Amino acid sequence: MSTVQISASDVNKLRQQTGAGMMDCKKALTETNGDFEAAIDFLRKKGAKVAASRQDRESNEGVIIARTNNDNTRGVLIEVNCETDFVAKNAAFIAFANDIANRAVDERPTSIDELTALGVDVDNDRLTIADAILDQTGKIGERISISKYEVLEGARVVPYIHGNYRLGVLVALNHVAEGVDEAGKDVAMQIAAMNPVAIDKGDVDASTIQRELEIAKEQIRAEGKPEEMVEKISQGKLNKFYKDSTLLNQEFVKDSSKTVSQFLNTVDKGLTVTAFKRVALGS
Repeated sequence: MSTVQISASDVNKLRQQTGAGMMDCKKALTETNGDFEAAIDFLRKKGAKVAASRQDRESNEGVIIARTNNDNTRGVLIEVNCETDFVAKNAAFIAFANDIANRAVDERPTSIDELTALGVDVDNDRLTIADAILDQTGKIGERISISKYEVLEGARVVPYIHGNYRLGVLVALNHVAEGVDEAGKDVAMQIAAMNPVAIDKGDVDASTIQRELEIAKEQIRAEGKPEEMVEKISQGKLNKFYKDSTLLNQEFVKDSSKTVSQFLNTVDKGLTVTAFKRVALGS
């Protein structure tokens, strides 16, 4: 028997590394005098699901889930990662990610830590999502993790998933009216395709504006324009940046004769976007 004192923190560390049960980890450390590598081998020899060899692997594949509550006033975007495209396309993995999103919608956590502390049903057991992730890692043989979690609220929140769960968007609109959900989907598709930096001109970060102006001025000077023209021309280039990079001022992808703002106004007078979130896999 071991003469080494096995602490609760040691047991928890092995459990976090391997995904094996608490009692199994304690027994493994006891039998191996606290040697972590030997304890991992002990667990494997006993047939325990061991995830340790995966914990330092990169998990760059996965899925983005976009989900809203029943009255479409709150939405969540979650990126659940794995190591390979093969697992990312697996129906069981996608279902697991959807289960996590459902819990997020129901329980309203505000962070990944709060989210992973929530309970979820797995094989007739009630586990925390953190433990369920370890369980999935052991079953699938790949590192599983949650890397992004976004929440959006509004009068009407519309979700959109693009490209086989590889990109997700939430868009919040300022009121509910006929045609708003379809319009919201169209705008979400615009956000997915065009990746705006902000909703409108006034929402662009000051540092971004300054950077764009400096770039524009250097370009103008490189073209040999006189210094007295630099400021005026750079403002013109900044306006072009607003048109290309702020959502409401972009050309609407389905009808280039209108801006997104003009399109929304045709759906219902005064309709506009109040917020949006965009998450792309691995970005």
